[in-house]
Amino acid sequence: MNEHENLTESSNKVPKGMIAFFVFCIVFVVAYIVLYTPGISGWSYYTIFEKRVAETQALVTEMEKEAKESYTGDEAAVAEGAKIYASNCAVCHKRDGTGGMGSDLTAELQFGATPEDIYKSIANGREGGMPPFKQQLSKTKILKVMAFMETLRK
Repeated sequence: MNEHENLTESSNKVPKGMIAFFVFCIVFVVAYIVLYTPGISGWSYYTIFEKRVAETQALVTEMEKEAKESYTGDEAAVAEGAKIYASNCAVCHKRDGTGGMGSDLTAELQFGATPEDIYKSIANGREGGMPPFKQQLSKTKILKVMAFMETLRK
């Protein structure tokens, strides 16, 4: 018959490895919550992201300070501005700037002819179809396009 008459589940011992694994999991979860919960530790991906954005903006600001404010008369810059104009602006304003779908750049400009007005028009766009280009073109490239546009007006 049965040699072990009083065997029950409670008489089995839990393996030491399982106890160690259970304790490790509890310690890991507590440590993770303490280290990575913003309310407790202050750590957040947002703070890291904001720090990187601030560093990038500082770098861009520094590069913009180094950039010239005007490339008027600089033949190399005007030639580069012509290439940028051809690839981004000529579709609407034609290669010679006389306008098509876009306004005529050789005549009186609708939104002002000062360098600031022209820069704002290119960078931020205008109502009526002019898209903003500040995402695609750096300040330097926009200034080179402006230098090329001055040659169209003469």
